[in-house]
Amino acid sequence: MTPRSRPVRLRAGGALLLALAAAGAATGCDAVQETAGDLVSSAASSVASAAQRKMDRIKDGANATGDLRAGETSADGDRTVATVTATNPEDGTADYTVMVTFRDDGGNLLDAVVLTLDGVAPGTSKSGTARSNRALEGATRAEIVRALRH
Repeated sequence: MTPRSRPVRLRAGGALLLALAAAGAATGCDAVQETAGDLVSSAASSVASAAQRKMDRIKDGANATGDLRAGETSADGDRTVATVTATNPEDGTADYTVMVTFRDDGGNLLDAVVLTLDGVAPGTSKSGTARSNRALEGATRAEIVRALRH
């Protein structure tokens, strides 16, 4: 079996929430826009919570946030992607499980994903792609929130 990176997809009821946000924007009603924005924010927080629970399932993992870097975001179809690179400083091969968040210019949480990079050899680097669960609007940046080496 060859090592590979594999994204773990987390789903939320984002389509309905995005439709509500779009409807509010189209009507120009401040109250509807505010409510829709709150719902989208709540959905993003729910996805982040699910990602955190996924990370919590890893037992005996070492904090490895310093081993990882997130590249610039770009569009891939209707999704936002970022290259995530792990550099293994240890003496043995390691797997990495990484929580990546996508945020707007204001720092607001837009989405969260968990990415696994398997079989990173000692002293080498390996990259994978963090891909948003849904379409994200505007400028975004990817951040490594939590990373475990196991």
